[in-house]
Amino acid sequence: MKLRIDIITLFPELIRCFAETAIVKRAQDRGLVFIKAYNLRAFSSDRYRTVDDYPYGGGPGMVLKPEPISRAVEFIKGVTHSQPRVLITSPQGRVFNQSLAEALSLCPHIILVCGRYQGIDQRVIELCQGEEISVGDYVLSGGELPAMIVAEAITRLVPEVLGDEESIHFDSFYDRILGPPQYTRPRIFEGRAVPEVLTSGNHSLIEEWRRKKALQKTRLVRPDLLDKLSDEVIHE
Repeated sequence: MKLRIDIITLFPELIRCFAETAIVKRAQDRGLVFIKAYNLRAFSSDRYRTVDDYPYGGGPGMVLKPEPISRAVEFIKGVTHSQPRVLITSPQGRVFNQSLAEALSLCPHIILVCGRYQGIDQRVIELCQGEEISVGDYVLSGGELPAMIVAEAITRLVPEVLGDEESIHFDSFYDRILGPPQYTRPRIFEGRAVPEVLTSGNHSLIEEWRRKKALQKTRLVRPDLLDKLSDEVIHE
């Protein structure tokens, strides 16, 4: 097994459905990745399976209690006998990107804790040495979708998961910029033809065209990526 991802959630059925789909399922079938969902309520200590409570200091909403999360993390550690990297989905966290996905794909074991309600008790984040991860500057009702995004982004980077490893090189963000435009058959559609260079068979010209178009798209849509790229070069 190259990568294990354990996901602690209030909705394990969502994670199980995701884990049985497409690339993630194939990766598990081939023994390259293992994904398991844990129901947070199973780690509650009362008969009502309570996992949340009102926030200290007042305010609307509820906060996930520290005890069930701590028990779940420790239980998983006991099962795996490892020291996993603990990630917590939160709009307050570090923004998840391709660079982070690449780094995480090298970890043998990751625990993802799905946030919910107004958040998670800060003490358990600190005690578990959790890293808060955000998938963007917006708010969702829970962390299940972000957890699935993180899990898939990491999974596809594990060696041998993709049938064609070279396809990663054409992904957006692989070179810290957006990917180039893509075309397939038919050669002419609604009067629009595939750029001639792509049918020329000249691989060096195709590579040059793709790089140029990728930079143009990045400059138009995400100029901030080019700024970051410049900063990285300057600080090297």
